[in-house]
Amino acid sequence: MAVQQNKVSKSRRNNRRAHDSLVAANPNECTNCGELKRPHHICAACGHYDDKEVVALTEEIDLEDDAA
Repeated sequence: MAVQQNKVSKSRRNNRRAHDSLVAANPNECTNCGELKRPHHICAACGHYDDKEVVALTEEIDLEDDAA
């Protein structure tokens, strides 16, 4: 197991960890439907990417109406 030679001060430890923080997401607006989406990802609401329909979304089925 590795053993340190000298104690690492709190300042040095925290300076090393200065770049480890997470950054908040930067959502963009979909050009087709206007919903917020992650950059360089397909829009979850309409299935478009770069003004092209990539994924055809199916209509949701209401199970309560079909069961009766």
